[in-house]
Amino acid sequence: MYMTQIQKILFKYQDTKYADFSAKLVPTLPREAFIGVRSPAYKKIVCEIKELPSSELDTFFTGLPHKYHEENCLHIALINKIKDYDECLASLENFLPYINNWAVSDGLNPPVLKKNRLQLMPKLQLWIRSEKPFTQRVGMLLLMKYFLDDDFKADYLELPAQIRSEEYYVNMMTAWLFAEALVKQWDSAIPFIQNKKLDDWTHNKTIQKACESFRVSPEHKEYLRTFRVN
Repeated sequence: MYMTQIQKILFKYQDTKYADFSAKLVPTLPREAFIGVRSPAYKKIVCEIKELPSSELDTFFTGLPHKYHEENCLHIALINKIKDYDECLASLENFLPYINNWAVSDGLNPPVLKKNRLQLMPKLQLWIRSEKPFTQRVGMLLLMKYFLDDDFKADYLELPAQIRSEEYYVNMMTAWLFAEALVKQWDSAIPFIQNKKLDDWTHNKTIQKACESFRVSPEHKEYLRTFRVN
């Protein structure tokens, strides 16, 4: 079986038992999609990749879709390291259609995007409207990571609240976003619960996740529980 140089590097760190474990965490992919690379190994893998010809990395970035889950994880890790905003955004947008599970999408957190987050906002709004579930998830993930603190505006929650999806990983991300908003921006987020602006499943899951958080006060938890939908 032909293997690229990058695949050969990944297989050097193979742990089949960990591959079995990973496959259970990502049930949307078949077992054969997993090599079994533990998270700490990616730092070593990135260092090894730096020694390869640039053409090998270029081929990796453009040779989509990847065969293995770990190639996708590596792709995200490499995007996270890009220091130029336009280059990082272009690489991410090229890769977004091929993200196929939560473990890959949730690894995204490039410092250059956070640094230029106000410039990024129109893209997040576009991604949240996407028909691709993991593009939607990335949009809401970065909204949650970058815009619930100093740059927060209540209007930012309106678009995610309008999402109606049959996709579990989209609805879980929406619930996670609103649970975090209840932690960080209670006064702006609680009307979305009071007025039942989310679908019933996401509404209840938001309340559950907020009540599981140690950052939400007992009084707020008791109040949230009164809004559970049967």
